[in-house]
Amino acid sequence: MGKSLLSYPNVKDMFECASEVLRYNLLDLCINGPQDMLNMTVHSQVAVVVTSLAAVEKLRAESPEAIENCAATAGFSVGEYSALVFSGALEFEHAIKLLKVRGEAMQAASDLEPSGMMTVFLHPSAKIKSACVAAREWCEKQTIYNAECKVAIYMFPDCKVLAGHMEALKFLESNAKEFGIKKMKYIPVSGAFHSKLMNPAKVVLKKALKATPFETPIIPVHANVDGRPYSSAEKIREKLANQLCSAVAWEQTMHIIYERPPGDSFPDTYECGPGTALKSILRFNNAPAYKHCLNVSV
Repeated sequence: MGKSLLSYPNVKDMFECASEVLRYNLLDLCINGPQDMLNMTVHSQVAVVVTSLAAVEKLRAESPEAIENCAATAGFSVGEYSALVFSGALEFEHAIKLLKVRGEAMQAASDLEPSGMMTVFLHPSAKIKSACVAAREWCEKQTIYNAECKVAIYMFPDCKVLAGHMEALKFLESNAKEFGIKKMKYIPVSGAFHSKLMNPAKVVLKKALKATPFETPIIPVHANVDGRPYSSAEKIREKLANQLCSAVAWEQTMHIIYERPPGDSFPDTYECGPGTALKSILRFNNAPAYKHCLNVSV
């Protein structure tokens, strides 16, 4: 991950700066692994952000007009930090320091209780919120008190990501047909991100955000928690802290960004970062906008 980007301006400097802050060789980990270490929360988050920003440098070199004419940006979960750096709201080095704190705090919170995340594909008649209520109630009966099971990420109309205690997710897996769940897949993460189980991490991150300087974005950055553009530095601090425990409103964000009168053309969209998942998600949220979406590979 990131090897093909090293020839572009600033990319090596970004990896070196990140490695100095992190006190390990991020570039070596991205290129050579091992994969299980790269997948760990404390490493994967910063790796995604740095390689995403490296992909932006590739786009800047190959299509400078795309950067110059950018009208809006957004980042999926930890990708929101990439968007804020790109927009001029957050300095790169400060972002790496925040991600170090965030990753370590989320890993520590994940280690407290067995929890996880699961992508679910739904029938149109599915009642996923009722399913989550049933899962929480079942956990309470199993003496798992104050149980968690909720929609953590809104992907597109028939697809959501759930987060919660592992027993709750297993309950839904065993009763999928009853709740209108067509298909489900566990996500290889260490905990229930974007749920109340991340409250201990939120406390830690909030302190780090308070000590970090932010500027009002030059380019509008749409926040995960509500899909709306940030209006001030203080709102960035507030929403980034809330993001740990709040659902990622990605489906809603896509509708806000691409809302326009009938007949108006859709802009070019660039997915900068590992994989092509966001382009695929856009297809199910807005097919006309998807036709103008390109992936900047890493």
